Amino acid sequence: MDDKDRDFYRYFLKDTIRKKINFALTDQNQKVPVPPVQKEVPSDAATIQLPGPENFTESASPPGVWNKIPGMDLSLAIKRRKSSRAYGRDPLSLEELAYLLWCTQGVRGKPTQGHAYRTVPSAGCRHALETYLTVLNVEDLKPGIYRYLPLTHGLLFESSEEDLSLRIVEACFGQPYPGKAAVTFIWAAVPYRMEWRYGLAAHKVILLDAGHVCQNLYLACEAIDAGTCAIAAYNQEELDELLGLDGENEFAIYLAPVGKINKKKESV
Repeated sequence: MDDKDRDFYRYFLKDTIRKKINFALTDQNQKVPVPPVQKEVPSDAATIQLPGPENFTESASPPGVWNKIPGMDLSLAIKRRKSSRAYGRDPLSLEELAYLLWCTQGVRGKPTQGHAYRTVPSAGCRHALETYLTVLNVEDLKPGIYRYLPLTHGLLFESSEEDLSLRIVEACFGQPYPGKAAVTFIWAAVPYRMEWRYGLAAHKVILLDAGHVCQNLYLACEAIDAGTCAIAAYNQEELDELLGLDGENEFAIYLAPVGKINKKKESV
């Protein structure tokens, strides 16, 4: 490893860049309009309304009843959390998928002035991520690529791909478990949402935000007897192409397959 390259990438992990930025010149402080908190939905698009989220909150009535989603003690969920790479053939229900989406990017309350408080933290409440799904085995959903719409708690069908399970495996450098999962969550960054406020200090915190989201997915999976495994090794160009992203203003940064746990095989 070249010392110069090593120092450059270690620099990215630090917050030294913050001392070199004139934040008075960021687009936010220059009164540039705030970017939208969600990508535009085409006016003629067919969207799918998901169950919840009113049933996934503490205000659910009667108390403790979350429809088909059982409650789970947080300490127990943390204790059980592990990466699971072997999935059974049982599908996820639409309600279970809706629950996982709400836990990872759900909106709490009404968005105001370009901000939307969600179930996960984000630097400056900027939430620069979009959630895509490669659906292979979810009840009441045909296989294909979908995008989560957090503002309405819905899904937008993006495309139907031939050999989708094979293509997602190839995009992950041959790692087989995304092709055997019920669904794979793929988080894409829209960098300008964070750059608008933080300029060049935006990019490290986008990745930190992705970590918050994926940890919520791990814990939420415990409540529905499912497993997941975070993946950070993928073919950037292939994955962006699969999702229809331009690779510049929006691109994939993290993904995690989810499926019902195959209890006959060990999870590590």
